[in-house]
Amino acid sequence: MTAAFDRIDALPRRWGRDTPDAVAIRDGVRTITWRALVEAIDACARCLAEAGVTAGDRVVIVAENSLAQIASLFAASTLGACAVPANPRLSRRELDAIREHAQPRVTVYAVGVAAEIDAHAQRHEAKAACVHGIGRIAICASSLQGESLAGVAAIVYTTGTSGRPKGVMLTHANLLFVAGISASLRELGPADRVYGALPIYHVYGLASMLLGASCAGACLQVVARFDARRALDAIANDGLTIVQGVPAMYTRMLEQLEGDARAPAPRLRYLYAGGSPLDPALKREVEARFGLALHNGYGLTETSPTVSQTRLDAPRSDTSVGPPIPGIEVRIVDAMQRDVDAGAVGELCVRGPNVMRGYYRDPQATAEAITPEGWLRTGDLARQEADGALFIVGRSKDLIIRSGLNVYPGEVESVLNAHPAVAQSVVVGRTVAGGNEEVVAFVELAAGRVATGAELAAHAASGLAPYKRPSEIRIMTALPASPTGKVLRGQLKALAAA
Repeated sequence: MTAAFDRIDALPRRWGRDTPDAVAIRDGVRTITWRALVEAIDACARCLAEAGVTAGDRVVIVAENSLAQIASLFAASTLGACAVPANPRLSRRELDAIREHAQPRVTVYAVGVAAEIDAHAQRHEAKAACVHGIGRIAICASSLQGESLAGVAAIVYTTGTSGRPKGVMLTHANLLFVAGISASLRELGPADRVYGALPIYHVYGLASMLLGASCAGACLQVVARFDARRALDAIANDGLTIVQGVPAMYTRMLEQLEGDARAPAPRLRYLYAGGSPLDPALKREVEARFGLALHNGYGLTETSPTVSQTRLDAPRSDTSVGPPIPGIEVRIVDAMQRDVDAGAVGELCVRGPNVMRGYYRDPQATAEAITPEGWLRTGDLARQEADGALFIVGRSKDLIIRSGLNVYPGEVESVLNAHPAVAQSVVVGRTVAGGNEEVVAFVELAAGRVATGAELAAHAASGLAPYKRPSEIRIMTALPASPTGKVLRGQLKALAAA
């Protein structure tokens, strides 16, 4: 379906031409047809062009899930520019680091929706822009226009273990491939209504949810922020057929169901969990309450994001992430990059049209991640069964996944270590109910200095997005260390778990 397209904005334009009066988006108060969506995209593109955006530029988009965000993403594509979707809940420091690294021509803010977005827009002195049909936006020009990028549809930022932002360059071909796969494996069509609560500034929401629905001509019911009670109400009353989420979202929905009550879901036909490990008990309870298989999958930002998923016609009772999606190759290798025996655990490597072009302005990190033969080293530990099913058994990079969002210890540690009373800190993840993780920090104070956990928590809050902030900060006389002085992170993980 996507083979003839060379840009992601071709997806809504197809349906604007073929089924212009069908509903493309519902945002709670409005229904937007494909014709109206294309008109909004073109109006937004004219606005960006007037602000100086041309092919190869970056356009940072600070927004919650909304028509303004979606139109801005497709408008950037229309102009041949590269969208940089940004989480509006980032702190000043975090958002400014992305803007500085991305070197955008402009930054777009979908104002009037969330206080965080308005605050960022005011701080950057963004100017209001009138774009018919998409809501309020404000635009801020940048003096840091970097090199032109051709063929890159989006740069999605993750934060590396050093705490520096890493921009994953995803091409139009990357995203169109995953959009087509997502639509095909879910058997999506124009009659489907997809629940749009996954954040579109995250690659899971962008590629699998938004572009997958757009590829199939399905209606996307956009939700700015997930709310469990409202999600259950939408499943019961709004004719939803497809729900994609992270395990923590399902945990919160189950908490809203009384006793052993089943969740009313008259049209629901497909449930999917991704973004973090799926707990077997959670999978069983979700399936019992909704009367459907809870499908599972695996991916990462660098693979646009899908690597594998369980099949609609072959649901599994275990927590396998399914076989690799069609069109890609996987290898499981040892530390010497040699293939391991069948069923053995090793590092998962991926090759195919879903693999990123590389990290923006970071050729060294790109070379470390992608081999000369095109294999992406995921850093995740996996095994593959004889039937092709993959099982993810661990993450070798100490990544913490909190409610489906990535938290890298190095970034949190760098903020804590900036406090004048802190000598050093170590941040680890702790598994909690529902297959989620929380952030735990261990802090050693500098000699002669005094600080409370509350003081350090306030300091962390000033420099980190809420989902990255430690749930617990433990102050220790000294962090456990080896004779060489290396902090024993494993001991701290065990202490956090206990």
